[in-house]
Amino acid sequence: MIKEVIVVEGKDDVSAVKRAVKAEIIITGGFALRPETINRIKTAMLRQGVIIFTDPDFAGEKIRKIIASKVQGCKHAFLPKNEATFNGNIGIENASVESILLALNKARSQTTAPRCEFSQKDMTANGLVGAKEASMRRVRIGEALGVGYGNAKQFLSRLNNYGITREEFENTVSDLKAGK
Repeated sequence: MIKEVIVVEGKDDVSAVKRAVKAEIIITGGFALRPETINRIKTAMLRQGVIIFTDPDFAGEKIRKIIASKVQGCKHAFLPKNEATFNGNIGIENASVESILLALNKARSQTTAPRCEFSQKDMTANGLVGAKEASMRRVRIGEALGVGYGNAKQFLSRLNNYGITREEFENTVSDLKAGK
């Protein structure tokens, strides 16, 4: 049983998550985030905490940002796109039980205080921007750290705002270089 309430986009996502864990779940209904839904999420955040677990696509990211801007303190779980895709359809509902469990176990809180642990220099030095295969490196490192994929700007923001430590980052980069 997961203590926090999990926020997903649709009914099929609920079925997939319930196959993996026992948890309370709130459905956003996509972009149509009604005031009642936001209020339910706020109440859940105050009482139990919330994990935002949206699809790894443009719409899911937009919904995540809307919720995070209106409900402070939520945790974020990210599912790698390749683990959520079936026949060209991207969604939590396509993920295996193991992938869902791993993503939820790696859920991270977003910090509210500005943090600048990582900079553009870190991105460049580690081949995460301006290098061949930079995008693929961000995918693999984001997956390992549990912060999902992002373009260079989003990825740097996630490194700084999801509590990633210098040691975690360096160990993950080393593992990637070693082929782990």
